[in-house]
Amino acid sequence: MDTSKSHDERARILLDASSLGQKYRWLVEQPANDPTKTAFGTVQYEAQLPCTPKVVYTDGPDGVRFTEGVTAFPAPIALGATWNRGLVFDKSAAQAAEAFDKGKNVVLGPGIASGRTPLSGRTAEYFGEDSLLSGTLAGAAIRGIEERNPDKPVLSNVKHYVANEQEVSRNASSSNIDERTLHQAYDLPFEITIAEGEPESIMCSYNQINGVYACENPLLKDTLRDKLGFDGYVMSDFGAVHSTGPSLNAGLDQELNRPIYYTPERLTQALAAGEITEQTIDGAAFNVVRSYIRGGLFDTPLPAPAEGSVSTAAHKDLARQAVEEGTVLLKNDGVLPLSSTPKTIAIIGPTGSSTPTNGISALSTCSMVWPFGSPNTLTCESIVTIEDAVRERAAAEGSTVVFDNGSDPQRAAAVAAKADVTLVVGYYKSGEFNDLPNLRLAGNGDALIEAVASASPNTVAILQTGSAVEMPWLGKTEAVLESWYAGEQQGPALVNLLWGDVNPSGKLPMTFPASLADTPTNSPEQYPGVFSNGSTTAPTGSQEIRQVDYTEGLAMGYKWYESQGIKPLFGFGHGLSYTDFEYRNLRVKPVVDKETGTTSLDVKFQIKNAGKTAGAEVGQVYLTLPGAAGEPGKRLVGFEKVTLKPNQTTQVHLVIDANGPDHPLSIWDAERDTWTTPTGEFTLEVGSSSQALPLRSSATVR
Repeated sequence: MDTSKSHDERARILLDASSLGQKYRWLVEQPANDPTKTAFGTVQYEAQLPCTPKVVYTDGPDGVRFTEGVTAFPAPIALGATWNRGLVFDKSAAQAAEAFDKGKNVVLGPGIASGRTPLSGRTAEYFGEDSLLSGTLAGAAIRGIEERNPDKPVLSNVKHYVANEQEVSRNASSSNIDERTLHQAYDLPFEITIAEGEPESIMCSYNQINGVYACENPLLKDTLRDKLGFDGYVMSDFGAVHSTGPSLNAGLDQELNRPIYYTPERLTQALAAGEITEQTIDGAAFNVVRSYIRGGLFDTPLPAPAEGSVSTAAHKDLARQAVEEGTVLLKNDGVLPLSSTPKTIAIIGPTGSSTPTNGISALSTCSMVWPFGSPNTLTCESIVTIEDAVRERAAAEGSTVVFDNGSDPQRAAAVAAKADVTLVVGYYKSGEFNDLPNLRLAGNGDALIEAVASASPNTVAILQTGSAVEMPWLGKTEAVLESWYAGEQQGPALVNLLWGDVNPSGKLPMTFPASLADTPTNSPEQYPGVFSNGSTTAPTGSQEIRQVDYTEGLAMGYKWYESQGIKPLFGFGHGLSYTDFEYRNLRVKPVVDKETGTTSLDVKFQIKNAGKTAGAEVGQVYLTLPGAAGEPGKRLVGFEKVTLKPNQTTQVHLVIDANGPDHPLSIWDAERDTWTTPTGEFTLEVGSSSQALPLRSSATVR
């Protein structure tokens, strides 16, 4: 407990004073985190040394889950759509403070995935399909959790490593990936996250990678630690451990929840059989103890959980701001903003109201569901619905609001026909344990929007989903807003956007395909994967592993659509505004590092607000490598969000650092087991989305 010593020294002192049985405790969540207890179910442990802290884990990609009296923030996919590092940092810091006040000091989040299929049930838990965007924002989230509140220390846990891209057979499937794709598409966001955020813990996933379970895969040491630079502790997902010796030797430090494979009996047996060594046990315990010490858990005891609400006005403001910045204006034919309050406003759809219709209400899409179809991951007890917020605004301006739950599309159309503006809310629910069956709206939502839009000349569709949506009715609507799972402050935020008090600035963190058939995983072997009989259904009585072949390789997300010449419904990075932005004066200067010989790109360009409304814009920089690199299209290599007054111009200056953790100018060379930069012409493009890039330049790198 001598804080003048280094974290490593303190961890070593504690373990040197520990018996082998006391070291065992650190290898499982329950005995590690409840030091005064010795019995966990039928498993007995030695009493722990004094001064070890009480530690409580909480699930939490989106907020402090399954806990009353906390802020229901928007889903991470909505935070991804903000493209705002600072906002993600602030939200995460607020969430960590609430967790600590509720007696929890390890947050299981943020989450990272690569967006291989939009059907993944947990898409809303992640920041999108691009490595740079998701890795950068996850790094900001980690820093917010671990650094903002030194008097309330909380650790983060990044999940799930690695190639955990579907819920179907998630604990009995193998993600079969070539080495280059594994490094460039699936390891890369973790590498960026580790460099940006330095997380204290990472969770290994359920699935196998190339036939070996993630939590006993050599990747934990060979890649995660040795190549990506992680030096915290690795914990398993609950139930993701399948062995004792192989898991411990591979680098799994701690089994989540209760002791199953890391019990004292099994560890002792593995030692006696020579499968593991005391040094291996000591190393795993050291990783856990050092992170607990380094993160402040030894020095600041957890308080008793606060009664009542720990949410604050500032936290609710952050939740509202996240919806305002994360809602994406996908389409607008001029109906928005509502320049003058319409005399009659119709709100249609069950999730627009707090009153349930066949069990569906605004609570159904406040956050993700867990498990699929059951209550929200966040309690959302303070939700302000779209109906409530619009009625409040309309009352202040002398307008009339009518609501229809949308259960009868023809009745809803009749209501819409009498309104000056119609807000029709479409939804689907998603969450852990199940993937989406398709990308269509639930509750007959497509027919509802079709009917309403045909009857009303001013129809605004508001979508509450956790992933992409097909929109067969798109041509009949005047405006479309994607608000994701928007949390408790959805109503006030959407009112501010609809009336133009806030200018939309959200950008899609994932591609919206025109149809599911256009996505990269369009064969059974790719998704959901097949069995030895060649079908997607296992033979009767079989316990075999589902084989999921990642044969699309690097052609995923927006790279897939570009390489295949497929026009998406809305491209990655797309998002409209109530003003117009112009891009000008791109300058690219190669800069050679004299010590390493590597070339970086110094990029400058201007963004002008050419409209009459203040607004924020995300300038996006994409790079196309030489043809010899064999890359499927361009890659995002930089972005910056700027806020501009009307007629204001700003210069954006970005350095595309060749030595950065995203390896922007490089590809993975499997033969040499390293990153390499191809020689040739690199094309750099700048604009407002992956499909709107008015500025272009090139540079030759040798």
